[in-house]
Amino acid sequence: MVKKVHTDETPETGVADEKLQKVLARAGCGSRREMERAIVAGEVQVNGRTATLGDRVTGEDKIVFAGKEIKQNAKQARRRVILYNKPEGEICSRQDPEGRRTVYQALPRLSGERWISVGRLDFNTSGLLLFTNDGDLANKLMHPSSVIDREYLVRIQGDVDDDMKKRLLDGVMLDDGPARFTDIVDGAGESRNRWFYCVVMEGRNREVRRLWESQGVRVSRLKRVRYGNIFIPSHVRVGQWLELNDKEIADLCLTAGLDVVRNPTIVKDEKLQRERHERKLRAGRRGKRSAVKPRSKK
Repeated sequence: MVKKVHTDETPETGVADEKLQKVLARAGCGSRREMERAIVAGEVQVNGRTATLGDRVTGEDKIVFAGKEIKQNAKQARRRVILYNKPEGEICSRQDPEGRRTVYQALPRLSGERWISVGRLDFNTSGLLLFTNDGDLANKLMHPSSVIDREYLVRIQGDVDDDMKKRLLDGVMLDDGPARFTDIVDGAGESRNRWFYCVVMEGRNREVRRLWESQGVRVSRLKRVRYGNIFIPSHVRVGQWLELNDKEIADLCLTAGLDVVRNPTIVKDEKLQRERHERKLRAGRRGKRSAVKPRSKK
């Protein structure tokens, strides 16, 4: 029977229970918000019955999502995060009716799990994308309450003066409400074709482009270079990915306000695969220099 009590333990057995959407998110089925929508749509069954929003489950319950049984392993799964240097011309959906390449095609395969994107970048935006197998972590990193800054490198065509930058820092009204940059730093270039680093604290759709375009200038290039405390390493070229180590993941959890849980020891085969992949990245580095000097880490 699906449990709907609102305590951490069931009174009958003392077995800890959790919200159904949280269990599904942790299993890598999607973010909590996506799982809530799936439950409302009747796509989730628990012990043979269609689940409802508010249901709580234990490890003893049988959960089926999208026709597949969700394995609740007693053994803790490793929390994994990868950094992907997205090129322009890829979409952030798992499938595209138009047949365009998706970011998921470049990612390593997971067994019994799936990668969850931490936010999105639009088709013409490149740069840093994070993926994780932990729905809780993805949800925390994306939620506005976590107040995590995202830094972009943008090339602007048009005149940018101090008054314009002040307006963008103070805040302007967009179609979906007020928005602003928390920082704008000059990059390179001259006259009407200049680079800037700018920081936003939200992940709203095309927010950086819309902020600049509200001032009558054009964004000709846009690249995300930082998400919270994570930067793109210099040896990870466009179209390549890198898995974060346990310390980097722990720091990311702290940034998101999530409890740091010690990861199970990485198995030997996975460790060897990771080391081979990192050697391949470093060996393939071409030494090409960017037209814009990267901003130093703080």
